[in-house]
Amino acid sequence: MELTSWAAVLAMAWLAALLFFFKNNPLRFHKLKLPPGPKPWPIIGNLNSIGPLPHQSFHKLSQKFGPLMQLKFGSVPVVVASSAEMAKQFLKTHDHIFACRPQTAAGKYTTYNYTNISWAPYGPYLRQGRKIYLSELFSSKQLESFEYIRVEERRALLSRLCALSGKPIRLKEHLSRLTLSVISRIVLGKKYFSESEYESSIVTLKEFQDMLDELFLLNGVLNIGDWIPWLDFLDLQGYVKRMKAITKKFDRFHDHVIGEHKAKRESVKDFVPKDMVDLLLKLADDPNIDVKLTYDNIKALTQDLVAGGTDTSATTVEWAMSELMKQPHLIRKATEELDRIIGRDRWVEEKDIPQLPYIDAIMKETMRKHPVAVLLAPHLALQDCNVAGYDIRKGTTIFINTWSIGRDPSIWDAPEEFRPERFLGKAIDVKGQNFELLPFGSGRRMCPGYSLGLKMISSSLANMLHGFEWKLPDNMKPEDLNMEEIYGLATPRKFPLVAVMKPRLPLHLY
Repeated sequence: MELTSWAAVLAMAWLAALLFFFKNNPLRFHKLKLPPGPKPWPIIGNLNSIGPLPHQSFHKLSQKFGPLMQLKFGSVPVVVASSAEMAKQFLKTHDHIFACRPQTAAGKYTTYNYTNISWAPYGPYLRQGRKIYLSELFSSKQLESFEYIRVEERRALLSRLCALSGKPIRLKEHLSRLTLSVISRIVLGKKYFSESEYESSIVTLKEFQDMLDELFLLNGVLNIGDWIPWLDFLDLQGYVKRMKAITKKFDRFHDHVIGEHKAKRESVKDFVPKDMVDLLLKLADDPNIDVKLTYDNIKALTQDLVAGGTDTSATTVEWAMSELMKQPHLIRKATEELDRIIGRDRWVEEKDIPQLPYIDAIMKETMRKHPVAVLLAPHLALQDCNVAGYDIRKGTTIFINTWSIGRDPSIWDAPEEFRPERFLGKAIDVKGQNFELLPFGSGRRMCPGYSLGLKMISSSLANMLHGFEWKLPDNMKPEDLNMEEIYGLATPRKFPLVAVMKPRLPLHLY
């Protein structure tokens, strides 16, 4: 073949390749229109603009650059959505594109290589895990069957509070003990932690709570190695070292729990699963399951349930009580409703909650002003996408700033004020359909345990307000109550709430 003929063939091949490239990469056919944002620095990008409370740093930046902005963390493009409409774009309109998670050190080291529901990539394993959760643990039938556990543990909480009448208490410690006890009995079959120094157990209550606190903190940190991969091996902040250490502690705990459950299964003929670990072990032996479950998968799924079900509910109730104690007249409004609807001759039952609109309003207002997940767990763009007229590139990390959404003056009147009344008579729920209030997220990655969380939060809050009178210790004034936060996957108070209470109702009425 002559040289000119070869040149013609090569030219045609090159043209065909170009056409194929542009056809399959439409965002590259034109100049990208990226969301606005601050100019990044070399190497570090915009990491220097993010303080110890990233959600507040994002909020301040969004005041300048708008509800959809792009930053760069090291070499990784990051997009932050700070309005209800932008959240809807990512969690509903384009949910299928943004349903994945970025691969972070936390996901790798603390969730058995991305195999819990929070950090698993989108795909068959995630869908199977969510299906197991929703059908075997969080269905209406299953939640009803576990109500007796919630009743027993709530009575134990109220009994402990009655015994401490007139004494200053750290409220979060008692709330965490309640939620951890309920979740442990439902998921693990019993409480595997000792509740006093005189009991023997694999772990004490305080040790286990410390483990959970560390887990939540490490799952929310901005780890330099996630954003600047060539610095990963240095572990500059020491986070990876801490992740490996906490995983070893949880691993010993899970090995003990699974070992006991396996021995119980093998000792009983025709064994029937009684808790979530039993069920997961049974599924691990099922040849017909869609995705094979390993012991590490069982550990990851179990840990997800115990951790996710414990800290979030306790943190929300502590924030609610903090806000109420800053405005004692709100407590009086709540107790007036409780006395009118429930009466002074019994405590509150779960079936009463739909008849208590002010308690519901307090819960929602707390979730607006103090969302536990101030930044929803990050999403990942699986492909190029156009959102609200801007080009979002494949591989971009997406943050939904629910803290910012809860302070949007175009949605909320006087957003910095705590006003439960704003929710009275309003058809705004927390189940992922109203994007101005997303405490549990929305779409394919919404928290599957939200129904249990709502029951725990509302029933605990209602009984604490109905059964006790509350005040701050040592003549402390409401305006002196510090409301600072600590950032993590959950966002608790920086300083635990200390309160003094005395009973309004006798315990024997419970």
